[in-house]
Amino acid sequence: MQHDIRGLEISTNAAGGPAYDHLVVGYLSQRADTGARLDALLEADPEFAMAHCLRGYFAMLAFKEAMIPVARDAARTARAHADGATARERRHIDALTAWSEGELDRTLTIWESILDEYPLDVVAFRLAHFLYFWLGRPSAMAGSVDRILPAWSEDIPGYSAVLACHAFAHEEVGDFIAAEPSGRRAIELDPGDLWAAHAVAHVLESQGRRTEGVQWLLALAPNWEGSHNMQHHLWWHCALFKLEHGDYQGALTLYDTRFRDLDAPLTVASPDVYIDVQNAASMLFRLARLGVDVGDRWEELADKAETRIGDCASTFTLPHWMMALTATGRTAAAERMVEAMRGFANGRGTLPPLVRDYALPIAEAQLAHAAGRHAEALDLMRPVLGGMGRLGGSHAQQDVLEQLFVDAALKADSPDDIRLAVERVAGRRPIPPERFVGWSEASGRARLTH
Repeated sequence: MQHDIRGLEISTNAAGGPAYDHLVVGYLSQRADTGARLDALLEADPEFAMAHCLRGYFAMLAFKEAMIPVARDAARTARAHADGATARERRHIDALTAWSEGELDRTLTIWESILDEYPLDVVAFRLAHFLYFWLGRPSAMAGSVDRILPAWSEDIPGYSAVLACHAFAHEEVGDFIAAEPSGRRAIELDPGDLWAAHAVAHVLESQGRRTEGVQWLLALAPNWEGSHNMQHHLWWHCALFKLEHGDYQGALTLYDTRFRDLDAPLTVASPDVYIDVQNAASMLFRLARLGVDVGDRWEELADKAETRIGDCASTFTLPHWMMALTATGRTAAAERMVEAMRGFANGRGTLPPLVRDYALPIAEAQLAHAAGRHAEALDLMRPVLGGMGRLGGSHAQQDVLEQLFVDAALKADSPDDIRLAVERVAGRRPIPPERFVGWSEASGRARLTH
């Protein structure tokens, strides 16, 4: 029996201990070579149950239907090697099994039970943080980190990663005063912490501190070398700041060279990964609303969307796939995607009700909006506005769905819906909607109708 660098027992051999620590560091710091680190751990100890469990966790983190069988196989293999595993490790296997079966609430319950007893289990914590976020549960995300933080200190390896999660969770619940210092302290401890850079970028975006946001990200960018596609999302944030400055060409340049560089090696570009798709589609949608010619950039996204019809593993990505299909006039493919969503919505587990109640009406609204039936799009979206945050994504990311609604309201010339949309965005941000380029027209129209 070995111990990890936080003192937790791990049922591996002498070579597996350092390899496990190296892998967890790679996961927490979002290194592009995390897969290779996993391979090294499995080579060091092929019978280490937790190593196989991590293989399954990483498969599920892809939020891709094709990876779920990989996760289920990993769970079975982990269980086959669990005779010598610790009780904590066996609970991890239970969590992976539940996740791969679509029971995300049960998964979270298991992780939180682990953290109640082992608050330094940074794997359980970071995975729970991730899943709370993509289920649109910011209060649970904040509660989770607040419960474990007293057990941590700067002397414990991984503290900066936990502090980064504290920053992001508190930004998402609107507690900027708590969020920003935690994020900045995490960067002081680890300048390459992408999640901490991300958390502070969110605070700056919410408060309209665009110039500071660009400076913040550009200063930290040299530390992102060797990281995976989270760095693309940070460049997307930089493009958002430029968008708000009216530098649309600057935003497009970042699109082509930093977060949608299709000429880069696939290990860097990851063009089919959910967050990369969200970055690209939401930026093109925002630019197109502002009258910017985005050329043929939608086409490659639409090509990929057609290959993912029926894949509902990432509920928040579904409207982004639909953006690409409707923007390119691929109505038949968009209708097939909607039908596949209807089929998925009848399934069991945590995600089907989210698709049924939120993703599906939004997708139907997108079809109606693209066909010029703007009033119908409003009727479809209006009942789900209050709950569509449950699809996941941050406030900054969810804003693209709010803009979809207000775009339909403007085109339908519906004063009540324009006011509704403007009031919603005004209630979430500390600065007025007219200070956001995507909301200036609607804000002006809303004032005229008072």
